[in-house]
Amino acid sequence: MISLSSSWHMFVFILVMGSRAFALDTYIAAVYEHPVILAKNASQLVSSAEALKLMNKNIDILEEAITSAANQGAHIIVTPEDGIYGFGFTRETFFPYLEDIPDPQVNWIPCIDPERFGPSPVQERLSCLARHNSIYVVANIGDKKPCNSSDLKCPKDGRYQYNTNVVFNSDGKLVARYHKSNLFMIEQLLYDSPEEPELVTFETSFGKFGLFTCFDILFHDPAVTLISNLHVDTILFPTAWMNVLPHLTAVEFHSAWAMGMRVNFLAANIHRPSLNMTGSGIYGPDGSRTYHYDLKTLNGRLLVAELDSQPSRSPSYLPSLNWNLYASAMEPFTQDHNFTGFIFFDEYTFSELTKEAGNLTVCQKGLCCHLSYKMTEKHEDEHYVLGAFDGLHVVEGEYYLQVCTLLKCRSTDLQTCGDSVTTAHTHFDSFSLSGTFSTNYVFPEVLLSGVQLAPGEFQVLSDGRLMSQNRTSQPVLTVTLFGRWYEKDPPHPYTHHIIF
Repeated sequence: MISLSSSWHMFVFILVMGSRAFALDTYIAAVYEHPVILAKNASQLVSSAEALKLMNKNIDILEEAITSAANQGAHIIVTPEDGIYGFGFTRETFFPYLEDIPDPQVNWIPCIDPERFGPSPVQERLSCLARHNSIYVVANIGDKKPCNSSDLKCPKDGRYQYNTNVVFNSDGKLVARYHKSNLFMIEQLLYDSPEEPELVTFETSFGKFGLFTCFDILFHDPAVTLISNLHVDTILFPTAWMNVLPHLTAVEFHSAWAMGMRVNFLAANIHRPSLNMTGSGIYGPDGSRTYHYDLKTLNGRLLVAELDSQPSRSPSYLPSLNWNLYASAMEPFTQDHNFTGFIFFDEYTFSELTKEAGNLTVCQKGLCCHLSYKMTEKHEDEHYVLGAFDGLHVVEGEYYLQVCTLLKCRSTDLQTCGDSVTTAHTHFDSFSLSGTFSTNYVFPEVLLSGVQLAPGEFQVLSDGRLMSQNRTSQPVLTVTLFGRWYEKDPPHPYTHHIIF
């Protein structure tokens, strides 16, 4: 006779072994770059019905992408920040677009029970799209939460408004809700930040997922904590990203962040070339799987690719990196004449690459950047420099940077070094870049002519060197180690002042 205790242990064993049997080693991911339809006059107050009419137009487009992704075997799809209602609102005119989004612990499938928490037509439709296509759907919508005078932080209009990511699983169940912490500039006039950054994760048969939104990526919380403390396998990243060369284009920085943090990263951007918005991708710790960057057309783009469910178990995964190890052990190379210049309002120390091959060191404060390189052929009308920056960035947010960068100047005038450049003609046979970083959060960027990535053309060594694998396939725009020294950020880095 089998005891009740033995039966229970047998049940648990079968349950655990069954879940392992159904766990997937890889999965198919999708992101959609969406040409969002905007309100004709976002500063004008409309009815809830009119707001829903606009949102349904955008969801109609997203539906095509979701269905197509599911037909290609995708397990999950990410759509952009602001992708359902757009932008340009005031706090008042945005209110008709909001829904009450409950805590996922309520165990709710809006597709089956849409009125459980009041009118929720957007959540209902997203839930049904996930359920009917058997796919996880990640979307960005607006959440509203009432408050009153007993809450000393309650806004004057009696409600909190949050920029919110939601995730519906393949049954249509709400499994995640994230309120954006780090609001970008004028977002602070429209949204509220949660009192503390939220750490939102959920688990699936194809890995553990975390999510945050756009500007969050530049700060420690919640972005870094999700990986360092909660050990997620994949980050889901709705964004409305405006590209800033040479270091902060979407595909460049997001792919570098995935490599630096050694995590999968699914980035879905708005497509609006007039605002310099493009750049979506599916990235692994070892580089891009697929990406899209297009400022010439008005078309959206669906990207689909396979990823490791648990990248930390991949043979190519580097379990640890010491970005300071190689550079701190070497003697500085000869420093030629240095000069200063600006990149995105930060004052860099530069040194020009005057020869077709050589070694350079440039230092600023405690950071010394070392470069060894060989050009295929140096074009007389193209100048390259090695730059170093060690300081607090204070425009469009405050965050401390340590950056080593090899980049092409916009013209032969060295005062243009650091300006936006999209094309080049000089190939590099080899390069090796390293720095004496005081932080171990460093993101390796390689950007080629035409704002193209270079998957498989470079490697990051465990001692902190960013090295070419062979001759670059396209001319080089920049090779950069973009470091974030989070400990030197001002207090409460998720609250930012508006700077014009």
